[in-house]
Amino acid sequence: MQELISQYLAEIGQFSTQNAEELEQFRIKFLSKKGLIPDLFEDFKNVPPEQRREVGQALNDLKNKAQDKVNLLKEQIEAGATEVKSGIDLSLPVDFMQLGSRHPLSIIRNEIVQIFSRIGFVVAEGLDIEDDWHNFTALNFQQDHPARDMQDTFFIERDPEIVLRTHTSPVQIRAMELRKPPLREIYPGRVYRNEAISARAHCIFHQVEGLYVDLDVSFADLKQTLYYFAHEMFGEGTRVRFRPSYFPFTEPSAEMDITCFVCGGKGCPICKYSGWVEILGCGMVDPSVLENCGIDSEEYTGFAFGMGIERIAILKYRIQDIRLFFENDVRFLRQFTGVV
Repeated sequence: MQELISQYLAEIGQFSTQNAEELEQFRIKFLSKKGLIPDLFEDFKNVPPEQRREVGQALNDLKNKAQDKVNLLKEQIEAGATEVKSGIDLSLPVDFMQLGSRHPLSIIRNEIVQIFSRIGFVVAEGLDIEDDWHNFTALNFQQDHPARDMQDTFFIERDPEIVLRTHTSPVQIRAMELRKPPLREIYPGRVYRNEAISARAHCIFHQVEGLYVDLDVSFADLKQTLYYFAHEMFGEGTRVRFRPSYFPFTEPSAEMDITCFVCGGKGCPICKYSGWVEILGCGMVDPSVLENCGIDSEEYTGFAFGMGIERIAILKYRIQDIRLFFENDVRFLRQFTGVV
């Protein structure tokens, strides 16, 4: 009996088929009522009592292995039939799916974040829906301040104190309210303005703003930070200039231009033949803004800057229409495949 069990185990272990008829013959041979394994169970009564436990375990193991083999091969045959029925041919070469690419705005955003992170700035994000205090008042936009006219705002109809943020500056206010100096942070995010959509304007766009508040922060620190950014983003040979400007929340304020990298400063349609293109606004944080956030302006100073991600992308990739960023045209997006 032990020799037969060993023989049957070897035969069961070697058996393999993808034919349903051959599998049925295998089942009948070993597991049917008149099969080889039931015959062994019939002979079990002739085993001496002292050997029955050992032989019984061997018989049960043989039966289980035979049944497991039948079940496994049956599943494989049925799975193969389903694949053939569904038109799947596993012998064909793999058809690799074409990889997508990052959106150009994501590419520029990530590059800006990486540049500033190398000099100690950390990323923070805020709310798309803001209250009047954080979006306007704390930034020196008083109710009758003419600077409010600069912002074409989406107001929430049920509550005129709630707006879709017009810039990412409210994140600066919340950061200064929640965290004490030193602060060295950048704030990328989406903003909203009630503007007519055209090749040069959209009701949705993206900004990255930066804030540095600490002891003895000066305008020289601001300039050196932005020199570093311009050279990292546009190349070492990029020249930079600052022009006086006005923003309610910074004093003094400036706009920063770089030499046109299309014409090299000689003059072209991109720079309107001036040789310079504007890329961002900046300035020293107004002391009243610091006080609005609970920061002692006698002890701390800081600078802030902000830029439009679309503007940087338009300049860097020479894109003529801002609407392309939002239309999801695969012909446009495919050009950025392989760009990190």
